[in-house]
Order: sequence, then C-alpha cells, then structure tokens
Amino acid sequence: MIPAVAGRTTDNSPRPATPPAADSTALMGAVPRPPRTEEPDGDGADQPAEPPRPRRGEKVVRLRPHQTGEGYKSVYSELTRPSLASRLRTGIRVSGEVLITFGLVVLLFAGYEVWGKSAIVDANQKDLSQQLAQAWGPSGDPTVAPSASASAKPVAPVQGKPIAGLYIPKLDKNWVVVEGVTQKDIRYAPGHYPTSAMPGAVGNFSVAGHRNRATFWRLDELDDGDAIVVEGRNDWYVYQVTRNHIVKPTQVEVVAPVPGEPGAKPTKRMLTLTTCNPKFDNYERLIVHAELTRTQPKSAGRPTELGG
Repeated sequence: MIPAVAGRTTDNSPRPATPPAADSTALMGAVPRPPRTEEPDGDGADQPAEPPRPRRGEKVVRLRPHQTGEGYKSVYSELTRPSLASRLRTGIRVSGEVLITFGLVVLLFAGYEVWGKSAIVDANQKDLSQQLAQAWGPSGDPTVAPSASASAKPVAPVQGKPIAGLYIPKLDKNWVVVEGVTQKDIRYAPGHYPTSAMPGAVGNFSVAGHRNRATFWRLDELDDGDAIVVEGRNDWYVYQVTRNHIVKPTQVEVVAPVPGEPGAKPTKRMLTLTTCNPKFDNYERLIVHAELTRTQPKSAGRPTELGG
C-alpha cells in the first residue's frame, strides 16, 4: 500500500504542517491510532480536578469494581449489603414509629375519656332529667304508689328508668339515678341496687357509678360530715357522710341493709355510694357511707346545702 501524499494548495497560503508518516499497518487498523491531544489553553482548565475530600460522617464508595480477596466488588454490593449498624438503625426507626403511633392512640383515648364521655353523659343526663320530671308530673310517678293509696306497697322500679336525683354539693355535681347496676344501666348515670332500700326509707339506699370524670371521679374527696342530697318526688333527703373506705370487689356486704352486717335488721336510714378504685382500674372498690339527718318537703324549697 502507498501512503497518502499531502496535496498542494492552489493559492499562496502557507501549507499546513505535514504530519509524520504513519506505518502502513496503521492504515489497516492493526494498531490503534495515537490519541489526539488538545493544546492547553494556558489557564490550567484542562487539568484534572482534585477529588473532594469526604466530610465528617461521609463514606467514599468506589464507583468502579475493584478486586478484593473475595473477588471483585462493586458499588452496588457495597451499598446494598446490610450491616449491623444498618440493622440497628432500621430497628430503632421502626420502634420509634410504633411508639409514636401508640402514643397518639393513647392521647386520643385519654381525650375521649376526659371530654368525649363527659359530653355523652351530660347529654343523656338531660334526657333522664326530662323523663324524671314527666314521671313526677300530674300523671304520677310510675315507681311510687299514688297518694290516694299511700298505704299500698310501692311498685318496683323498672330497670333503667330514672328514680331520683343525687346531689353532692362539695363536688358541685348532680345526677339522675336510674334503676339497676348492669353495665347498660350505669353507662350514662349512677344506678340503684335493685335489692336495696329506696331514698329516705329504713335500710341502705345503695348507688353504683363508674369512676370517670362525668360520674364518680372525685368521690374519694368526700370526708366525714359532708352532705349528700337525694331528691324524691315530694321530698329532699339530706344525708351526712360517716365513712369513706376501700374494700375488695368481693365484699358485697357494704350494700347490705346494715352495711358490713349481712342479715342484720336495719334501724337507720343509710346511703351508700360505690365505684371502682383506683382511677383507671377496678381491682378495688371505693365505698362512701352516709346517714340520713333530715327530710325536707319540696314545698319548703331547696335545702340550704344546695343553696336554697
């Protein structure tokens, strides 16, 4: 093969520098052509930049596979291989998310217990108060015998029906008491133990209530001598606290006609309030006993204990 000869120019312009003759084998592709180099522009812009130094806490990972004792390793194997530290970070992150979610659930539940239940109980108490007012109206109280037959035995109250009003002046609280102590009965109101005495009668008028902020939450604040007022159809019954104590759930004798003495014949007119103890739990019972001090007709106005 004959190497190429540089051509002549037809004008008087200077000829370009003639490149050195190349080996004939280079034209056949037997050897690679020498790489073309560019002239530096004089400002050093074509100089390779110095690789940035890693900042504190950063790790430089090779971008090209490199040989190790275990063979070639690439950036993918370096980044995807789990380590003890990465497992710990993942565990801590997941645990934190679970704890945050649990905390939010607890806060929502606490909010419902404090404000949600109180609003529901208050709404139902208004309805029960209206029912009680209707029952005590001209048509008569269905739980009490008509005045024309006062000697007749009172009719047993209907389960879940309102029977009386309960006031605790020290706590600035009042409720309508319903008949029955099942979970359904005392969901929105204190409930009367069906086998116990009625308000103002000889025996033990016993009432149970939930330990929530809407009902008997602050019952432990009552002391000896504090007043508890019960409203009947025609009379007010003023009781005075005689004892505040805690018992086991099995000690049901606290609501006996004579508290603490099952089978004994009652001679006093007692009141007993029961609720769970401690707050937010129910493995004990908080018991408040009170004794009737006086009865006041409604026609005489409200008792002085209620600001009458």
